[in-house]
Amino acid sequence: MKRLSGFVAAGLALLTISVPPISGGCSTLKNEGFAIYLTREDIPPSDMPNLGQFNIVEKPIIATSDIVSYNSETYELNLTARAYQRIVSLKISMMGKAFVVCVDKRPIYWGAFMSPISSYLFAGVTIMQPLSTQEPETIELKLSFLMPGIYGGEDPRGNPEIMQALEKKGKLITTLPHSMKGYELYSWSQDGEWNFTLITGTNRNKTLEEIISPSNNVTADEWVQIHVVGVEAIKGVISRIPQGEWVSWLDRLREPVTSGVTFALPDAATIAIIEECAQQRGFSFSVVKVP
Repeated sequence: MKRLSGFVAAGLALLTISVPPISGGCSTLKNEGFAIYLTREDIPPSDMPNLGQFNIVEKPIIATSDIVSYNSETYELNLTARAYQRIVSLKISMMGKAFVVCVDKRPIYWGAFMSPISSYLFAGVTIMQPLSTQEPETIELKLSFLMPGIYGGEDPRGNPEIMQALEKKGKLITTLPHSMKGYELYSWSQDGEWNFTLITGTNRNKTLEEIISPSNNVTADEWVQIHVVGVEAIKGVISRIPQGEWVSWLDRLREPVTSGVTFALPDAATIAIIEECAQQRGFSFSVVKVP
């Protein structure tokens, strides 16, 4: 019990440094936004609560550019494949590896990367290291390691500065509303990039202007119209769809299109990637060929 009590105390001490006077021993970097850094001295998580000041490494282990999306409700970070592999390959001892969450290189709070094979109890904010690249490219900021109930005090993960920084960079996501008629997904290739539009399902046929419009809308009456470019971007949108929903991916509009836009489905490998993302989210997803 002595070992447990000491580490619980370490986790509780973390709560007191989620606000100043925490110091990272570095100058701020304007407009860098959200980033997660390692400590320069590779400080063990158990020693962090006793420090009033520490140094962080020059480059973040996770930068804003590495993040596809950040879910403000689940605190899940959907990462690029390269960033995810970086976390998979990170060397983490059984005692954990301290990290520091920053905004513009100014420390907001700290936590620990933990190995899934470790039995060391930690009462702070935790990122469990993925076992392999076969898992979804998502990591989660959790409260405590192994025993969630030992965490107490204020939760720093929803810090307003962090949320504002992620929203400013277009990375912050919230769950989309349920739709009585599900959602429709459309895709087309333009300038060598795949474009996608997710839109609320309706009885009426969608217009070309609705689908190709670059504007994004999530209105108070639960109308959703989101246009993104790239597979990683649509994966981020899909991660916002609530469980129990259903989505139909149509290969073209139901009404004939006379413009230069040609709606189509991407190659089979790309379709499989998006289908897997939908399955992981836990909703019904089907590819529909319009007759």
